[in-house]
Amino acid sequence: MKRKLAVALAAVLTLAACGSSGSSGSDDSAETTDAAIETDEPAENVAPVETDAPAETDAPAATDAPGETDPPAGADGVLRVPDDFGAIQEAVDAAAPGDLVLVSPGIYNEAVNVVTDEITIRGTDRAGVVLDGEFELDNGIRVLGAKGVVVENLTTQNYTSNGVFFTSAIGYRASYVTAIRNGDYGIYAFDSINGQIDNSYGSGSPDAGFYIGQCFPCDSIIDNVISEHNGLGYSGTNAGGNLVIMNSTFRNNRAGIVPNSGSYELCYPERDTTIVSNIVHSNNQADTPAIDVAILAMGNGILVPGGIDNTITKNLVFDHDKTGIGLVPFLEEGANDDLPTPDEWDVGCAEQREEPPAEEIPDTLLWEAQNNRVTLNDVSDSRVADIAVEGVGMATEELGNCWGGNIFSTSAPQNLENLAPCEGEGSGDWTLGVLNVLTWLADIDTAPPPVNYKEAVIPDPPELPNMPDAETAPVNPATNIVVDIDLDAMVVPAKPA
Repeated sequence: MKRKLAVALAAVLTLAACGSSGSSGSDDSAETTDAAIETDEPAENVAPVETDAPAETDAPAATDAPGETDPPAGADGVLRVPDDFGAIQEAVDAAAPGDLVLVSPGIYNEAVNVVTDEITIRGTDRAGVVLDGEFELDNGIRVLGAKGVVVENLTTQNYTSNGVFFTSAIGYRASYVTAIRNGDYGIYAFDSINGQIDNSYGSGSPDAGFYIGQCFPCDSIIDNVISEHNGLGYSGTNAGGNLVIMNSTFRNNRAGIVPNSGSYELCYPERDTTIVSNIVHSNNQADTPAIDVAILAMGNGILVPGGIDNTITKNLVFDHDKTGIGLVPFLEEGANDDLPTPDEWDVGCAEQREEPPAEEIPDTLLWEAQNNRVTLNDVSDSRVADIAVEGVGMATEELGNCWGGNIFSTSAPQNLENLAPCEGEGSGDWTLGVLNVLTWLADIDTAPPPVNYKEAVIPDPPELPNMPDAETAPVNPATNIVVDIDLDAMVVPAKPA
């Protein structure tokens, strides 16, 4: 759901070396010695000043023997903040691939840029190491094209853009990260692949707590995160291809999990995302910050506007004002290209970005949700429909979506699993109990307005675990991210108390 970005990957690295002032060599005690004593006696009668014999002279100041000097900061691959470096950015700039920037508790008013491959930035205490943008700085930690960078066990808050931002990265990981009240996203991966976001928390962002976009194949995973009180719990424009969202909780956002297609970013359409074993509930929250699309999508659990070939399975979804799981079209105004045809759905991002846009571009594009599989979910307490689908530019029955084995009470159209089963032939009347999704456009006029993210009332984070052995655990650069899950082994989560 992000407006089109152009990210320039440039940074100037400066490492300032500060020398120590040398001693002046003066000795205050010398001022108290009697260099000359006025006397009437001849000089020869003045007793000589006693001096130590050569063998008894004071030993020179102790110095370290060769090979015993203290190693320079970071020589062991660990750059400590603030012990060795006064600021996180100073340590990051001094780090080499494979190094660990280890940050002790404190509040750091910094916007950290990372351009060095395979470094790890880790806090020693998740809640105690706080990067605070004070609503003036843009990104807490921004990784600009660096490969294999890891951010672990810290909090980012009050940034005007994002808490943690990976852009054009090959290999990335954010683990045990808390992102609160940031102006766009909590944790944001754009035009990046081979990534992992796990054991993290995102709250209070107008767009989404978590975002992965503009990648195909993404080869990335979101695992065991909590996203609440955002415009969207998860947003993913034009992301997919071995992309998995699993074992996570999306609650009390305006809308829950919302992957979508749109030509305002590359790699369209959104396709081939697996959403499995998540708890998605109560995404009707009216007092959150929110962008326009979050207002439009409000009241939906898992909503797929214009997405293709996605697998939505074994999720627990409940308490939504509109749909629990909805497959709907997405109307894009101000398009940058025409719609890709089905034979172009498998074109990778690298190939697509080399192709010129169409010679004739329509003013608007209508992205239909097609060929999605919705199976084995437990969906309840949806005020419009537990499971739903509708086409606008195409007949709903021609979209190729299917349903099977879900636990639900209501659907739009009625008897949806009979109309479009994932196994066997469907039958029934597609005109009974249709969703009528176009009425949602009118809902924007009466929907609760967005709240300024700086002022929104959001809950304190729940008790969140620290990374185990944060001070001593070895570094593990994000060069070996493997997304290979066994869907058969996944289960529908138990309902929380």
